[in-house]
Amino acid sequence: MSKKAIPTLAWLIPLFPIALATAIYFGEFQSSSFLFINHFTQQLPDTIWAWLTFFGNGWGVFAMAFPLLLLAPRLLTAGIIAGGVAALSSTLLKSWFDLPRPAGLLDDGSFYRIGEPLLNRAFPSGHTLTAFAIASALYFSVDTSKRRPMLLIFVFAALIGLSRSAVGAHWLTDVLAGAGVGMWCGMIGAFLGIYISDAQLAPTKIWPRLIAIAGALSIYVHLTQIMDLELNLPLQYASIAVITLTLVFFIKAQFTKTK
Repeated sequence: MSKKAIPTLAWLIPLFPIALATAIYFGEFQSSSFLFINHFTQQLPDTIWAWLTFFGNGWGVFAMAFPLLLLAPRLLTAGIIAGGVAALSSTLLKSWFDLPRPAGLLDDGSFYRIGEPLLNRAFPSGHTLTAFAIASALYFSVDTSKRRPMLLIFVFAALIGLSRSAVGAHWLTDVLAGAGVGMWCGMIGAFLGIYISDAQLAPTKIWPRLIAIAGALSIYVHLTQIMDLELNLPLQYASIAVITLTLVFFIKAQFTKTK
């Protein structure tokens, strides 16, 4: 894959959601835009929004993408790098702005909420940031001729972002900013992933083995923690099954001689 696989103009795309977030915030549409989305999305069951938000959780998306360890290790590598950059960016930005969430400003009962109230560290939405980081990393890690169908992954990322307002956790501005920053994180992950050679991505090399260890750790996390909402427990159990099955084939690959 060419190291110029990320078009220069692509780096400017994240500015659009960030600009829209700025316009909403300073145009004093913060509450009205959130309440509209929050009320409108309640036409669908809570489980749908809870499960969507699960895929914005770092542990959740890592588990579901874990089979890429064997199927497409470069894509998984780019995603892991992007996820790391996203986690760092989210932590720094949330600490820097430390803005109140809807539950911290709006009257209780004025909007629909799933789960316990979250009061601060609103900006940006970490789940949305993670979702768009992984989406961008995967998109820009494949050959340019295969990217068109993968545009759907951004639709999925947008739904994950929408779920954060649906469950009452984030303003629309948090979601839009998360999408913009997340895309940058994803492109960084894809760009850095290019420099890892194919030989280092073989199952018997150290990097894939480290990912496998992280997968085993993920099983423990999914067993001992609740990923955002209790409605996500079925997905957590499914994640454990996905990781376990992948690890079985990964261990088998350690004893398979390559020709």
